[in-house]
Amino acid sequence: MGTGKKEANRRIRQGKTGDGLANVRVKGENFYRNAKKVKTLNMYKEGKAQRNSEGKITKAASFQSRDVPDARIEPNRKWFTNTRVVSQDTLKAFRDAMAEKANDPYQVLLKSNKLPMSLIRDGQDAKGIKQHEAKVAVETSPFAEVFGPKAQRKRVKLNVSSLTDLVGDTEKSMDTYEVRLEQARLLSGISGQDEEERQVAMAIEPVFDKGQSKRIWNELYKVIDSSDVVIHVLDARDPVGTRCHSIEKYLKEEAPHKHLIFVLNKCDLVPTSVAASWVRSLSREYPTLAFHASINNSFGKGSLIQLLRQFSSLHADRKQISVGLIGGPNTGKSSIINTLLKKKVCAVAPIPGETKVWQYVSLMKRIYLIDCPGVVPPSSADTPTDLVLRGVVRVEKVEHPEQYIPAVLNKVKRHHMEKTYDLKGWTNAVELLELLARKSGRLLRGGEPDLDGVAKMVLNDFMRGKIPWFTPAPSRNTDDNGVTDRDGRLGEMPKKRGLEDTGDTSNSVSAKTAANQPGSGRGYDREEVFEGFSSDYDAPSPTDLKDEAKADGNDPDFAPADFSQRLHEMGMVQPNVTFSPSSTAKIDVRKVASDPSMIQYPPNKQNATLSVLEARRHLQQQANDDIAKTGLRGRQYKRFVDTRILINTIKLRDQGMPYAEIEERHCLEPGTVKKLGRHGVFSHVSATR
Repeated sequence: MGTGKKEANRRIRQGKTGDGLANVRVKGENFYRNAKKVKTLNMYKEGKAQRNSEGKITKAASFQSRDVPDARIEPNRKWFTNTRVVSQDTLKAFRDAMAEKANDPYQVLLKSNKLPMSLIRDGQDAKGIKQHEAKVAVETSPFAEVFGPKAQRKRVKLNVSSLTDLVGDTEKSMDTYEVRLEQARLLSGISGQDEEERQVAMAIEPVFDKGQSKRIWNELYKVIDSSDVVIHVLDARDPVGTRCHSIEKYLKEEAPHKHLIFVLNKCDLVPTSVAASWVRSLSREYPTLAFHASINNSFGKGSLIQLLRQFSSLHADRKQISVGLIGGPNTGKSSIINTLLKKKVCAVAPIPGETKVWQYVSLMKRIYLIDCPGVVPPSSADTPTDLVLRGVVRVEKVEHPEQYIPAVLNKVKRHHMEKTYDLKGWTNAVELLELLARKSGRLLRGGEPDLDGVAKMVLNDFMRGKIPWFTPAPSRNTDDNGVTDRDGRLGEMPKKRGLEDTGDTSNSVSAKTAANQPGSGRGYDREEVFEGFSSDYDAPSPTDLKDEAKADGNDPDFAPADFSQRLHEMGMVQPNVTFSPSSTAKIDVRKVASDPSMIQYPPNKQNATLSVLEARRHLQQQANDDIAKTGLRGRQYKRFVDTRILINTIKLRDQGMPYAEIEERHCLEPGTVKKLGRHGVFSHVSATR
């Protein structure tokens, strides 16, 4: 009876494997073993080989058989094609091309194939060369032939041929060892604390170790690890002194996939030519931008945001990218973040060490900014004077600050100090401090000048930009033929010509003569030009100024000929304070009515200057309304086109895109593309951009 029930259940379940009822137990069945258990027991039985009475294996166990099956080659077309080999010349050309692309700071690797890159990069750095030399030494001189009873040589084999070469090789090895030792101390956070035995270091105030603690460097490495793009903020007055080469080396070796760019902050404290020279010099290594951090009046904000958007588009596969700002203390990292967000989100102060920990700030939906405390890479070449002048330490915590004033005078020209403090007749730093203390009334008991307090004031003025100074950029050999714009990597844009190249030579010579004469319109005083402390820096000539007029009173670069002629015919007009269009004085109606001479001349309708200003204001208002109302109901097209849209339109037209599609893409009025002229008329515009 029970047997029939089990057989009936077996027949019902037969052929229904995979229905999830494999382990369902039915009453009357053997529920001690299921299919899984039986399979496991069979595997245990297969673990031993089966032997006969003589002990020979009649049936091998699993994975014990030594019978080799017949090997067959896969039928593939690649067996009959060319083999993948490369010649030495082709490999060398490929290496050179790869090195050129890798060293170009404006080339970004988007996707890498699975190539044997070790064949290209092996032995290129110092570590690879050292490994190669060690491998050659082991192959040419085995251990058994150098040491032991079978040794074939009795003196050490050197890689030098003379005593002079030996001395040079030893000094080079010692320098390399010291650099590696200092880097190891830096990474371990004990740099500048432990002293070697039998050595006495110079006594340095503890304040000069600020920015070198292990906590600060931990914050730096957290910012670097969390960032996709690293912005190294430099001071435009001293980019070399505020540059951290150890961070650049760390990024190049440990994180080559991260993007590094330079931002030259505080460019408003140096002449434009000096800032352009530094941008041109640093751009050969990394992308460099000039920047002026200010919430209301900033410079370079749009360029930096556009650059960050380009990096965001390069990493389109990521949800967002993080941008970390690193650099020395008091270089303006937090101020740059406040400028980009146009509000105060990070604490800023004109003293170093205001930022204590890293801070995460959202710039936009896909870009985040990370603020970092200022770090000071310890170096045996940096003296306390260098650290003070770079703004690394707080001046109020420095002992005997007057000892650093001679270094300030070496960096600042004398006439700049005289104009800043309105003092003359001093010969050294002590006399300058005494005169400044007596002029400002900073005296101690008994009428003694407070040299410490005045020295701290001078140092603060030096670091905060009140005293003009800068470090000149590396000199370059170029011809001075009136070119005033940038060249090199940044020189791909059109160059500007000097004013002496726009007209004939006689006018330019006359303009120089008239500008140098006293009392002639806008005179030029050489003392007013910011020269810094470099004797190699040449002040621009008067004709290089933008607002310098020609000898005939016309400015062909800014005013049309008819407008200039109208102004010449009107003659000189005496300004009227009461009725001047730019005056803010309150109008006295009674005085105007009683005095017939209070008549505005020339009237607004006949004043050419006011007419041009009013027309320019009207056009600007129409352009602003056009930008604000484009795309809304009743205003689908643009009437004003800027330079960027014009260049893109010309490029698309030259590529063969239909005119209607171009006008629809840029929201242009139908027929605008036809007004641009024939093909090739603006071809040079696309080539230079």
